[in-house]
Amino acid sequence: AELRLRAGPETTLLGTSVSIANIRSQIERAAPTGSRVMITGPAGSGKEVVARMLHARSRRADGPFVVMNCATLNPARFEEELFGLEAGNDPVTHPRRAGVLERAHGGTLLLDEVSDMPLETQGKIVRALQDQTFERLGGSARVKVDVRVLSTSNKDLQAEIAAGRFREDLYYRLAVVPIRVPALKDHRDDVPLLAEAFMTRSAESAGMPARELSPDALAAMQTYDWPGNVRQLRNTVDWLLIMAPGGAGEAIRAEM
Repeated sequence: AELRLRAGPETTLLGTSVSIANIRSQIERAAPTGSRVMITGPAGSGKEVVARMLHARSRRADGPFVVMNCATLNPARFEEELFGLEAGNDPVTHPRRAGVLERAHGGTLLLDEVSDMPLETQGKIVRALQDQTFERLGGSARVKVDVRVLSTSNKDLQAEIAAGRFREDLYYRLAVVPIRVPALKDHRDDVPLLAEAFMTRSAESAGMPARELSPDALAAMQTYDWPGNVRQLRNTVDWLLIMAPGGAGEAIRAEM
């Protein structure tokens, strides 16, 4: 779900179908408000693209965009990563370390896959979100920040709340504006546009000429369910550019 904000590439990445047009409309309305947004959808569907679009269209666009990946972070390091560390007795060997809340001051913090955050940390971030203040680990001074928090999840958060794995009060603080990103199989009309856009980008990145995708190849792509969603489509196009038989001037056909 990476996005390089150039001259409107997000429009291509989100395609043209009715459901995606609705998401773009929600982004345009929510972005300038400063409200917290919860973005849900299956893995690889483009949730981070939506988050970056919200930041780029907000009044914080010139500020930092900081991502904290809750799914890959060691549970023991969550609070250190969020709140940072106060300097030790010897600041040379144990310097102060800013956490993501502090680094995102004046900008946007994305809590990616927030449902994987430990329950204990969830309780502590509730207060930080409410007061926009926190204490660094090992410190006692309150640190004041101005941060807009966006979050993503590929899980059913209502089910996580019912199972006691996610705090309901945190959910309602994060999901002021909910946006649902559909699976790629639910907006198949966008597959040709996305595939061609990814082919152009892949060719630019690889320093290779782009290959044409024939109509039958694009039709074959539209019939596939894409369990890995947009990310899988992008990887497939990368593979086709490098590995599909034939020369640069030959179109990639369905049998390839």
